[in-house]
Amino acid sequence: MDSTKEDLILTLKNKIKTIIDLYENQKNISKELENNNRELKEKLILLENKVGDVEEKYENLKLARALITPDDKCIALLNR
Repeated sequence: MDSTKEDLILTLKNKIKTIIDLYENQKNISKELENNNRELKEKLILLENKVGDVEEKYENLKLARALITPDDKCIALLNR
């Protein structure tokens, strides 16, 4: 085989290997990003649930205060 053909084949093999390495690297990065995305979605769901719980507690507190406040005013008016 001719020397230039062998060089060409070696160059081609090296380029193919480089492309395969780049592909594998990008595949690993993609997996990491997918895992990170999944984890962030799970955290978001947890935080949304916590916000919902806090909002519900806040509404309950507002209701409880609304029920207590008029009684205090009524008692204060009766004491006059």
